[in-house]
Amino acid sequence: MYDALLFDLDGTLIDTESIALATGIAAFAAHGYKVDEAFMHQLVGKDGPTASQIIRAAWPAADLDSVNRHWADGFASGVNSGLTLKPGVAELLGLLQHPMAVVTSTGRAGAHHKLGLAGIAQAFTHVVTLDDVTAPKPAPDPYLLAADLFGVRPERCLVFEDSETGAEAAHRAGCVVVQVPDVVPSDGRWAHHLAPDLLTGARMAGVI
Repeated sequence: MYDALLFDLDGTLIDTESIALATGIAAFAAHGYKVDEAFMHQLVGKDGPTASQIIRAAWPAADLDSVNRHWADGFASGVNSGLTLKPGVAELLGLLQHPMAVVTSTGRAGAHHKLGLAGIAQAFTHVVTLDDVTAPKPAPDPYLLAADLFGVRPERCLVFEDSETGAEAAHRAGCVVVQVPDVVPSDGRWAHHLAPDLLTGARMAGVI
């Protein structure tokens, strides 16, 4: 049914969104800015430059470089303390026989570092990162590139995503989308299958 399976990384395969949320709120607070989870949810699934635009729109006078350094240090410390796989990931990867790739808005070095820490790097033939495209998610470019790397049509690719931004990118690329929301609920606007967890989503899509 599908020629390739494509997975988002943060919030889909690994539990990094909770780390980003906690360390982000702490970084803003340390610099005198009180933000809530609703504000932080706007940043989920966004690449760095887009997230910076959202922050600057809310806090035009913020010393964003200092906040980002504080946040990056806190996030790196949290990640290096150990990454947890999202529920069902280990079982699902053990069941699947398809060619697989990761498609992420994280930069190349960070993506490979997290995959290594999580112990799942060997499962994926390709890793498409922010550094590999001109237009990041929600543009379709990352998923179009992943399909091209496998030499298959996008509509023959099944995508697993957690965020609206990522699901939109995959949908616009013409892929079939399984969305498993992480920290931000979704009505599944961009999804063909809206699932509570990866294993359920894989069953809904017919790959297990």
